[in-house]
Amino acid sequence: MSNVLAEIRSGAYYDSVVLMQLQRALVELPGVEDAGVVMGTPANKELLEQSGLCTPQVEAARPDDLVVVVRAVDEAAARAALAQIDHLLARRRSRETSMGYRPRTLEGAAKLLPEAQWVLVSVPGRYAAGVADQALDLGKHVFLYSDNVPLEEEIRLKNRAVEAGLLVMGPDCGTALVRGVGLGFANGVRRGPVGVVAAAGTGLQTVACAVHRLGGGLSHGLGTGGRDLSDPVGGLTARQGLAILAQDPDTRVIVLISKPPSPRIAGEILAVARDTGKPVVVHFVGLDPAQLASRFPGIHVAPTLDEAARMALEQAGMAAPPEAQERDPARERLAAALAKAQPEQRYLRGLYSGGTLASEALALLRGYLAPLYSNVPLPGGMALESPHHSQAHTVVDLGADEFTVGRLHPMLDNELRVRRLLDEAQDPEVAAILLDVVLGYGAHPDPAGELAPAIRRARDRAGQEGRALAVVAVVIGTDRDPQELDGQVARLQEAGAVVFHRHDRAVQAIGSLLAGRGQGAVSPSHPAEAWEPRSDASSSTASGPVPDLSQPVAAINVGLEIFAETLQAQGASVVHVDWRPPAGGDQRLMGILARMSGSRG
Repeated sequence: MSNVLAEIRSGAYYDSVVLMQLQRALVELPGVEDAGVVMGTPANKELLEQSGLCTPQVEAARPDDLVVVVRAVDEAAARAALAQIDHLLARRRSRETSMGYRPRTLEGAAKLLPEAQWVLVSVPGRYAAGVADQALDLGKHVFLYSDNVPLEEEIRLKNRAVEAGLLVMGPDCGTALVRGVGLGFANGVRRGPVGVVAAAGTGLQTVACAVHRLGGGLSHGLGTGGRDLSDPVGGLTARQGLAILAQDPDTRVIVLISKPPSPRIAGEILAVARDTGKPVVVHFVGLDPAQLASRFPGIHVAPTLDEAARMALEQAGMAAPPEAQERDPARERLAAALAKAQPEQRYLRGLYSGGTLASEALALLRGYLAPLYSNVPLPGGMALESPHHSQAHTVVDLGADEFTVGRLHPMLDNELRVRRLLDEAQDPEVAAILLDVVLGYGAHPDPAGELAPAIRRARDRAGQEGRALAVVAVVIGTDRDPQELDGQVARLQEAGAVVFHRHDRAVQAIGSLLAGRGQGAVSPSHPAEAWEPRSDASSSTASGPVPDLSQPVAAINVGLEIFAETLQAQGASVVHVDWRPPAGGDQRLMGILARMSGSRG
């Protein structure tokens, strides 16, 4: 009989990639059947419970505690595995030589690389604002990848940056492209005339990849963080991004995209965009394109992210090659797969790593399928009772905050999605599973290597029970990405997945085919008056000089080492800080130190 043992470490901090590698190393030890290495948050405890890895000791862990748990064939094997923790961590540390000398502070890194204009911050959310403050103190732009940062801290940081002529992209900003160099998760895209401002990480990646696929390129792709176009934040970073692109001589057309924004702030930002003097293509996920076009004549409205890319190239004077819709072979393969499903198989389960793509899927599917649930529903949508359990048609953003506290984003770690995929495949009412597979710098080096075996297992399990399961994979990437686009596609297809390169067409195909099995819905829309911009928009935000992005990218990285490695791979100068939580993570001591130093802490 299996034995489950756990070890709890208080005040321990490790890079999340290190924790993922520790978990995988533990699983490879003799006699170990499964392992979990996470922070002791409620969401992570629930995931451990679902995997049979929860114990009373784990239940008692605090959110700041490191939880290491193993399930082994017997108690001896479990204890032997836990005894290897320090050895495995030390072995990983001994191989960390690629970044050279690692200063312990931002100040030390700035002296080592004085030309650095950027600081990338990917530390746990409760520490991120303090690190961002230090970067602004040094006069650096901030790429703030960290999530779970309090809203009031975001507003304060962004107002401070605006006044200083600096950028704070984030928090929860996953993607940016500056002068051809990707920050965070970014694809290999040629330079060109299209500039993008995006409150949407995978939305920016989708547009960038589509522009590249159609023969164009990007000048800059500026992320803002997903809350930037909310009422409290007011689009502070989006306004700066538009000002940067308006002045940039290499940008001929501007694309403005966002996850579902505040309609009021969206109206204000569009008024600003219209005054840039350059053609503007806009796609706001979840808001009615026709209503948007009628409110803002002169703005080019795209119905989807992929269409935004095509329209941008047209506005830039570049004839995009047509992408055939008739007799789409991927749609035909999907139709053939669904035709084999049993009558009771009628539901879709979308398992997304990208929040913007999950939102676009919801926006497109609500015209086809009902009831449609999500952990990040559009306004008026159906919220899941628990993000860990699907209902009817479900689209889950596995990169949402409840899944990422104390663990890696699913674009880096496929473990959670693989487990969910296999669980969904056992539901006799599921006809299709929809996945996004996002390539690029910073992302998993071989996502198909982990997803393809799981897809094969899921389809085999369904087949053994007399069901045909369709798995759809939308691959977002380019021929310049380090994962090798064609190889990823081939591996997914060999596992039985139906592969699309355009997200909109994949979702529309699966929605229409499942709707043909008796499902249907009416799409809600926002009232027309919601588009009225505020009359005091110009006085409601801080003003300052336009940030300067004219210099070659050089950066200081604080947090996930993989972001430093990807900058290095792109030829950018970078210094990685060997960061540790102040006061060992003790909140009381941190407060005392902050007061003594006079910092914003």
